[in-house]
Amino acid sequence: MSVRRYDLVAIDLDGTLLDHAGRVSEANIRSIRRARDAGMVVVVCTGRALIETRAVLAAIDLHDPVVVSGGAMVADPVSGATLERFTLEPALVSEVVSFLHARGHAALVLKDPHATMYDYLAVTPLAAGSDGGGPGEEGLDPASRWWFRKMGVRVRFAAALHHDEHPEHSIRVGAYAANRPVDELASELRETFGDRTNLQHFQGALLPKERTDQGITSVHIVEVFHQRADKWQAIERLIGRLGIDASRVAAIGDQLNDLSMITHAGAAGGLGVAMGNAHERIRAVAGRVTAGHDESGVSVAIEKMLSGEW
Repeated sequence: MSVRRYDLVAIDLDGTLLDHAGRVSEANIRSIRRARDAGMVVVVCTGRALIETRAVLAAIDLHDPVVVSGGAMVADPVSGATLERFTLEPALVSEVVSFLHARGHAALVLKDPHATMYDYLAVTPLAAGSDGGGPGEEGLDPASRWWFRKMGVRVRFAAALHHDEHPEHSIRVGAYAANRPVDELASELRETFGDRTNLQHFQGALLPKERTDQGITSVHIVEVFHQRADKWQAIERLIGRLGIDASRVAAIGDQLNDLSMITHAGAAGGLGVAMGNAHERIRAVAGRVTAGHDESGVSVAIEKMLSGEW
């Protein structure tokens, strides 16, 4: 009989648990259930906000705390309560928003929804609403507009940041572009704010066909967080609550915003697992590589953990 080496498995969503169409395979669902039955805590760790995660949590019947917003928050998906968070200083948010506007980008300020009762403040000074009465979603890139509608995200629009009624509850500031890289913008943000923030820059996971049918073939993302906000630091706070040692943590991911948890899980004596479709930097630091997200790579990894092979 194998001895379980890990007490907690942290699993990314897009490009990891979800296939290219945004679905959770039956194999992944079964293996997650087996892991929980074996006594492992299964934690979703995603760049998505809580509201953008709920459908997946329902699909895998998961009610335990989740790491959301790129590690800036730990939330209880049942009550919606925020358990841990890293917020940005209002003055810094103002600087970043102005920086993005000067370069022609709308600024999407993610809020703590438990405190504000909405998810994003979209600051879009160049856009007029369809009724001519103020800023509206026309100022957002097409991918963000599609995503917000798909996920039922609660968005408030403002022409300028001074209209923000909850400046103390800002979690991150993001800029997004459909079909065009934001590498130059990310470099400028890193040069200007890198010593005061944690910046995450990556390409979004493969898109569902319904989005590509609208001409959106890629999504490029750059997000600014509190210096300490990343997936691993959120996991550390959570395992502190649960009384789990870091050496008993396994983490599975594919993209650059998974780098911290893949690296530190392995360095702590646990396990970092790269998906078969993972970015080359993730594969380079991972202790193991599993199958791709379209081949139920999460299930493959969990079964190897449960068997004691990993």
